Amino acid sequence: MVKKKSARGRTPDKRFYGALVLIAVVGVALLAWLAARPKRVVSAVDPALPPAQAEGYLMGNANAPVQIIEFADFECPGCAQFATVTEPDVRKRIVDAGLASYRFYDFPLPQHRNSIPASSAAACANDQGKFWEMHDRIFAGQYDWNTQAVRNPKGVFERYAKEIGLDTDKWEECYDSGQHLAQIEANRREGERRMIGSTPTFIIGKRQIPGNLSYDELKAYVDSAAADGASGAPATPNAPTSAPASPTTPR
Repeated sequence: MVKKKSARGRTPDKRFYGALVLIAVVGVALLAWLAARPKRVVSAVDPALPPAQAEGYLMGNANAPVQIIEFADFECPGCAQFATVTEPDVRKRIVDAGLASYRFYDFPLPQHRNSIPASSAAACANDQGKFWEMHDRIFAGQYDWNTQAVRNPKGVFERYAKEIGLDTDKWEECYDSGQHLAQIEANRREGERRMIGSTPTFIIGKRQIPGNLSYDELKAYVDSAAADGASGAPATPNAPTSAPASPTTPR
C-alpha cells in the first residue's frame, strides 16, 4: 500500500522552488539594470595642472557699464522658463543694445542627475563657438533629457549637436572625455562662495537676486546698477559688496 504524502511534507518543496524562481527573477532584473546604466568614463589628467578658475560664458561686451551674472542649473524648471521666455528679450533689448553684458555660470544641483552632463554638452559646444546655441537648445528640450525622462542623456545632446551644426565627432570626443568637468565644478564652487541658495540667481551690480525675474524686473535692476555707477563684475567676480538675499530652497 502506497502512503500519501502529508501536506506538511509537500510544503518545503514548494517553498524551495518558489525561492529559486524569486532568485532567478531578481538576478535577471539586476543584469538588465547593469546593462542599461550609463558606463563610467575615466580619462587621463595632468596632476600638475593648476585648479580651474571660475569663468562662465560671456555674451555681449565685457566692458559694458553693467554685467548681469546668472547662476543656473540646466535641469532647473525655473531656469528653463527664464531662458525660453524672458532671456530672448534681455538679449535683444539689453545686451545687444550695449546696456549690459551677460555671463552664465553652471550651478548644477545635486538632485538633478543629468545637469552635469548637460553642462558638459554645452561646454563642448563652446569649444566650437556655439555655447549659446546649445544652451538654448538644451533648455528648450529640457523635458526630452531630464532625470525623469532618460537615464543617459548623451543621445539627446548628440542630436542637438547635429541640429546646431557642430562637428559631432569632435563634440562626442570632448563629451566622452569629461574634459570640462573641472571647469564646471569651478563654476559651481564660485556659486557656493557667493552663498547661492537657489537657481536661477542673478547678480546685477551690487545686488544678488534669487528666483526667476521678469524682463521688467531685470531691466529695473540694470537701470539701478547703471545709476549707481556700477562698472560690472570682473570675469571671475569678487564676493558681493552688499549682503545677498536669504537663500531659498534649491529647485
